[in-house]
Amino acid sequence: MLTKVAMDRHRSHNPNSSYHNHQSAYKRERDDSGRNHWENKRFRPNHPHHQHQSGSTPGQNPPGSQGLSTRRELYERDFPVYKQPVEVGCFSLDSERRFFNDSRQMRYYVEPDRNPNFDLRDGYKDRFIKRDDSVKEKLDHILRWIVANRSKLNSRVTPASSCALDVDFVTWRGHLTKLLTTPYETREGWLLAVTRFRGTLYISEVETEAARRERENRTERHEEMMYWGYKFEQYTCADNIHSLPDPGGVVNTNEAFCTVVQTRLADHRLLFSGEVDCRDKDPNAPAPPACYVELKTSAEICTPKQRSNLHRFKLLKWWAQSFLPGVPRVVAGFRDHEGVVVSMETFHISKISHLIKNEYNCWKPTVCMNFCCDFLSFVKHVATEDNPSVVYLFSWEPHRDVTYSIHRDSHYSFLPHWYVEEMTSGQDSQHHS
Repeated sequence: MLTKVAMDRHRSHNPNSSYHNHQSAYKRERDDSGRNHWENKRFRPNHPHHQHQSGSTPGQNPPGSQGLSTRRELYERDFPVYKQPVEVGCFSLDSERRFFNDSRQMRYYVEPDRNPNFDLRDGYKDRFIKRDDSVKEKLDHILRWIVANRSKLNSRVTPASSCALDVDFVTWRGHLTKLLTTPYETREGWLLAVTRFRGTLYISEVETEAARRERENRTERHEEMMYWGYKFEQYTCADNIHSLPDPGGVVNTNEAFCTVVQTRLADHRLLFSGEVDCRDKDPNAPAPPACYVELKTSAEICTPKQRSNLHRFKLLKWWAQSFLPGVPRVVAGFRDHEGVVVSMETFHISKISHLIKNEYNCWKPTVCMNFCCDFLSFVKHVATEDNPSVVYLFSWEPHRDVTYSIHRDSHYSFLPHWYVEEMTSGQDSQHHS
């Protein structure tokens, strides 16, 4: 199924292999039923024991309010239309997490040997600056990019339009990745805060209590293994097209290069940003995002069972994360127990569905995309008040329905005053504060 909507650049000019090619089947299903599929089968009345209060008072959902089912079988239908993602901009975060409306943090992939023997522990004790992940940045960096690039976004909109950005949703790629994987997630729930402002819905994650406890109680081994992924990037990325990687330098996880892409999932117009590890340094590589490379590390595979687990669990997250922004390949370094990379493997996103199709009871790309699509429809249906101080908090725990609660002028509010003022004033400016 996935190959029909893939980003294989060698076939990108063939209309039969584009992101669009499920359009007629998707439309036919909607037309036959007379209304969207999600309206009839997936909404269900909220039951009190499903209601997530999270600091709110009982009864905040309006009477007769509904939840959204996450049962996989409800989403096994034709792949929804997913338009080829287009990069509309990028930004960089420096070593102090300052925003720059440019590509200064872009790095270039340098292919290592097949058996590279990279020591991922190197530098953990003495050359590591770790970002403070207790600081919640919400959507602030994306909002800074929007303010600095408004002319790129609203060129097709008349001043009288209620939708100032000409997009339905603004969010991080990571939040959409969580939605794609929800039907198959059995351990970690999520909280997503939604605010409707000037016709656009903004989605920002709220840390769950379970995630906060996990973050505050990580073992030293867990902390070091998180470092290993960044260290692998240092071994395989160069600062410019002519240089080589410098594994003797400092790993600073404040630094980031982010792409900003626009696309459409069925009738949902999306603008989202995600961090990009590096790009292909071949001068003839295709334009972004098709030149980007995602880097991963994973435990080495010694048994068929371990290979099966990689396909069933890790490849789901790797696929979702890269498919959304149109990144065509993941390069994985497989490491031993001591953190030494012993082998490399490249996974082409367009071929992952072939890899997993023989796995018993495995995940399906179509279920992931249809659930995400229906969740966005659910959000549009629920989050109707256009007000930056109103937050609709969507909550999900494994094996439950998605539910929501409504909060006014609460600590869940996440659109900053400077952004609301800037977008209301109607002036295009360069806001870097």
